Amino acid sequence: MGAAVSRAVRNFNLENRAEREISKMKPSAAPRHPSPKSALREPRSPHPDFQGEIVRRDDKLLSLLKDVYVDSKDPVSSVQVKDAGTRQEPKEFRIPKGSHFDMNIENIPKGKISIVEALTLLNNHKLYPETWTAEKIAGEYQLEQKDVNSLLKYFVTFEVKIFPPEDKKAIPSK
Repeated sequence: MGAAVSRAVRNFNLENRAEREISKMKPSAAPRHPSPKSALREPRSPHPDFQGEIVRRDDKLLSLLKDVYVDSKDPVSSVQVKDAGTRQEPKEFRIPKGSHFDMNIENIPKGKISIVEALTLLNNHKLYPETWTAEKIAGEYQLEQKDVNSLLKYFVTFEVKIFPPEDKKAIPSK
């Protein structure tokens, strides 16, 4: 029943609506840029004097061309081409600090730190800010001073605090 009602509403006055759309004024195309017809025809017509110049062979220019000798060598590029199979290792390394929870980290490039080292230095700075200053951290981990300042400014470690319930007595930890 619902389909019949919706079909009746959709088809109501269909012919009049179609006629109204057809009789509407359609937008006209934009006018073309005026151009001289002779300029359009000119490149199409061949010029006999140019055709003769193209085909003619000039012996003087040909003899000059035979005297030209070009000897070129490719310049040696300063950038060495990398092998696809060989991975280039950074030149300077430093030994990781701490045990790193039995992680197999052989070497860390200078100017970089591992996650464990980052957490350690952030925690040390939070607990002892007088001893672990930004200058000392930069020297200890071979980092740039501005990177250490940004690290200490924008990153903090989480601190878990457990509050005893108000209504019960706290159980002392052993």
